Amino acid sequence: MTASRKIFAGARIRLLRQGLNLTQAEFAQQIGISTSYLNQIENNQRALSGSVILALVDTFNFDLSELALDGAGKVSVDLQEVLTDPIFSDNKVLTQEIKVAATNAPNVTKAFLDLYRMFQKSREQLGEVDNALKDREASLAPLPYEEVRDYFHYNDNYIDSLDRAAESFATSLPHSDAGRHTDIADYLRQKHDVRVVLRKDKPSSGTVRTYDPATKTIYLNAASTMATNLFQLAYQVGLLEQGNLIEQLLDDAGFHTDVAREVCRMTFANYFAGAVVLPYSEFAQAAKDQRHDVEKLAFQFDASVEQVCHRLSMLQRPGEKGIPFYFLRIDQAGNITKRHSATTLQFTRFGGGCPLWNVHHAFQSPGEILRQLAVTPDGVQYLSLAFVQTKRVAGFKSPVRKYAIGLGCEIKHAGHVVYADDMGTTDASNFDPIGTSCRICERTDCFHRSVPPIGKDIKVDHNTRGSVPFKIA
Repeated sequence: MTASRKIFAGARIRLLRQGLNLTQAEFAQQIGISTSYLNQIENNQRALSGSVILALVDTFNFDLSELALDGAGKVSVDLQEVLTDPIFSDNKVLTQEIKVAATNAPNVTKAFLDLYRMFQKSREQLGEVDNALKDREASLAPLPYEEVRDYFHYNDNYIDSLDRAAESFATSLPHSDAGRHTDIADYLRQKHDVRVVLRKDKPSSGTVRTYDPATKTIYLNAASTMATNLFQLAYQVGLLEQGNLIEQLLDDAGFHTDVAREVCRMTFANYFAGAVVLPYSEFAQAAKDQRHDVEKLAFQFDASVEQVCHRLSMLQRPGEKGIPFYFLRIDQAGNITKRHSATTLQFTRFGGGCPLWNVHHAFQSPGEILRQLAVTPDGVQYLSLAFVQTKRVAGFKSPVRKYAIGLGCEIKHAGHVVYADDMGTTDASNFDPIGTSCRICERTDCFHRSVPPIGKDIKVDHNTRGSVPFKIA
């Protein structure tokens, strides 16, 4: 008989208590346990009992799904990847030790990860010593986009106060037969005396929105799609009305540079716009009803398919969580230009991704949604979708941008996703083995391996040549 898994959630319980501004004594009294017992729980010296879990749910409406995957899980995955670096080859850190560190000391672990990223940056800059010496502090600081990306990653890609503000605006907006694009344009004119002008004189410029504060005029590119222009109008509302909330969020984030702060200001406004176009509760219910058919959802909400996929990866509101999806966007060179993951699947930070993943094949099949059943080295099975998104502006000689969009979830949610129908999700032989990247993938029999995994010995057999010129010990 298999023993039940003990649940240690000290960091999560401590954050819940601190968020309620309660002392340990006050919190313990409300859930009917002693202060010393609560102290042991918060320090992961005692597991959560069934009665404590029920008390948390009854008293604080605690979301049980938070016990399945919290920030510690993501931190432990990042820590495990970092520890594959050869500089740690003499330190045999056990997987269980990594999990304990991420759970019991998440802030210390994140500090270690930040330190390693600084080390990585300085190591890369050693090849350009002259540039590094000009501005040593700048060379060691995290890149602005990386810092903002990590901020959202460790907040589960969900900003509650901003999301609820966007939902409140979306639900209060009058809904006319003219469509939401016209409704928001009318709102901007009536509330802020801002005009909206569709501009046709520069269709191939690539500029999708320009706001002139002097004349209070928003110029939108007439060549853009309706979904793009709707999003840009919602973005402008965010900048005009959510300034105080965004400033507070930026202060709390504590970014290292002003550039990172401004990048995140833009990202917060983008977040607000996406949550206006796809209001949380309405969209989450529609996603369930449509079994996450991204094309039907895009049609229903006047959004793009990319916007829908992005939003699906952000449905992490406590008490109303959707299916945990990962979302990414890559260019034709394999560079990841957007990434979000509410799953345990993590994207590589260094080096290329796994060529067996269907997102890299999408460029070969424009106009199709590719489906793949995949399994990662840790044994987790996924349903993976991929398709190509083309962005262009008017004009024969105008540049065309092509991206591949990836969206997926763990196979245990497949029954709620229309794309899993008829794929034989119960047959293990239908799953393709994929990894994060060759440098940390331990599969020894991969036909597409490009480099040996870090930390593994290799052997060269001069008498036998396989798909790769070495064997992994």
